[in-house]
Amino acid sequence: MNDMRTRQQTVRDLYAAYLEDRKDIVGAMLTEDFTFSSPRDDHIDRAAYFERCWPKEPLFPRIDIEFLAIDGNEAAVRYRAQKLDGASFGNMESLRFRGGKIASVEVYFGRDL
Repeated sequence: MNDMRTRQQTVRDLYAAYLEDRKDIVGAMLTEDFTFSSPRDDHIDRAAYFERCWPKEPLFPRIDIEFLAIDGNEAAVRYRAQKLDGASFGNMESLRFRGGKIASVEVYFGRDL
């Protein structure tokens, strides 16, 4: 599989693992110096990411990827996440890869849909 297809699959696997609460799978996808940024989190490290961004109980029954583009070591993803109460929202994420793993994620919050 070429790098672009491998990275596309890694991105899809990341969101699937989030829905399945599989931190073990995601942990293997991330570099040791992984960072996460969003309007609520400014360049937090891997440990803080798992503490803050992984809920104690599931929040989303589904996440639908609406757009996914890979350019070299970067991916851009637009998705719609459905909440347990039926409401949904859309976000954009920028992911950077290094050595076959995800080195960083930057989230840009969208609107409720």
